Amino acid sequence: MMKYLQKLGKSLMLPVACLPICGILMGIGYALCPATMQGGDVVGFVHKLGFFLVKAGGALIDNMAILFVIGVGVGMSDDHDGTSALAALASWLMITNLLSVGTVTTLMPSIAEDAKKTLAFSAIANPFIGILSGIIGASCYNKFKNTKLPDWMSFFSGKRCVAIVSGVVAIIASAILLFVWPVVYGLLLALGNGIVSLGPVGAGIYAFLNRLLIPTGLHHALNNVFWFDTVGLGDLSHFWAGHTSADVSWSLGMYMSGFFPCMMFGIPGAALAMVHTAKTGKQKAAIGLVTSAALCAFVCGVTEPFEFGFMFLAPGLYLVYALLYGIFTVITTLLGFRAGFSFSAGATDLVFSASLPAAQKTWMILPLGIAAFIVFYLVFRFVIVKFDLKTPGREDDDVEAEKRAVLSNDNFSNVAAIILEGLGGKANVVSLDNCITRLRLEIKDYTKIDEKKIKSAGVAGVMRPSKNAVQVIVGTKVQFVADEMKKMLG
Repeated sequence: MMKYLQKLGKSLMLPVACLPICGILMGIGYALCPATMQGGDVVGFVHKLGFFLVKAGGALIDNMAILFVIGVGVGMSDDHDGTSALAALASWLMITNLLSVGTVTTLMPSIAEDAKKTLAFSAIANPFIGILSGIIGASCYNKFKNTKLPDWMSFFSGKRCVAIVSGVVAIIASAILLFVWPVVYGLLLALGNGIVSLGPVGAGIYAFLNRLLIPTGLHHALNNVFWFDTVGLGDLSHFWAGHTSADVSWSLGMYMSGFFPCMMFGIPGAALAMVHTAKTGKQKAAIGLVTSAALCAFVCGVTEPFEFGFMFLAPGLYLVYALLYGIFTVITTLLGFRAGFSFSAGATDLVFSASLPAAQKTWMILPLGIAAFIVFYLVFRFVIVKFDLKTPGREDDDVEAEKRAVLSNDNFSNVAAIILEGLGGKANVVSLDNCITRLRLEIKDYTKIDEKKIKSAGVAGVMRPSKNAVQVIVGTKVQFVADEMKKMLG
């Protein structure tokens, strides 16, 4: 189950990767054409260009659920074939049509008399249903892609039958959701309303849980409740749609703002603490490992290279790390700093979201950031030293660990070769894939894995979620390492 959830989490990163271009286009567009969000006439070339860019970016935000359909459909399939995406789309179209308000109220007129149920079905075209449709399409593809039918139906054999089977499964799923969805929607709505009713504290609880669930990939499910308009919230979608707090029932941006000081400044502070507490002779290795990770978090909000560098070495410290996110989110919310992101809480998204109407007191990123840097540094340094935690640069002495290859543009093949050797060689690797920062592998014999050898390649860490699954945390250059390893695997 854990392996399946991790694969799903990776698949969700594919559609999420579409969001940065959306943020850039809409950020520039709003800056060029304030009338797009504030009202007024769109006149002149500059204003029309801004309007054009806003609409281009909005095409992605407004159809986020469909991006999830295709992303999950492709990502969850065994060989990432486009047939699975087509099957997922067929499932989506059937489910959203069969469970539309017009259809369900015709089938069951009593639903029209229940405002909550009507509201539930009016929101059926949401990311959650998109993910479900993607899973249906991919699962049907994996199971039926090689199906052989009798000669008189041979045209529909193999991949051609996948969309048909997916459609049948989607009909069954729709019949079940007809009764289940209003209940699920009500529970999610209660969770969202419960968090909203807690105000800044609720935002802090969400941020804490968001970070805590990173290792499992389940944070994506939580994000769907608060960032996208699945249950009537949609902090991210409303923020980038040009709305303000007056248009919603909460302080718009409160479920995103707290991540900025933590990712942009808190992580560099924690990274510096790790460097300062590294063993003599290992500080250079620690600097090489955490500096690039901290820079990546600051610029674009990608935090996995840093987090996976210590979460398994020092899980207690990772719990403290998640708590700091919760605390700073509460403080940020109370002080009125509001910023949004389309991808993650890095400097890039901060700059482009600053012109949106929901953005407030963005100048406060400086004092908040300085405070986050100091607090993360002091807390990390104290906890690391107090409990003698094995963070980067403080591992037990090992000759191989000192022979780390530096990830640079001209030695990816060397890094891949070292990792492959640590995995037990070519014959021990069943499959290889990668996400934004990790190599994901399935191996035959777990006893042949040499984690020390793998880490000597200069990677951030090694994760073993199950007996036959290995994940190697490489960083944002993982694609280049994966490409080299695929060549070696043939």
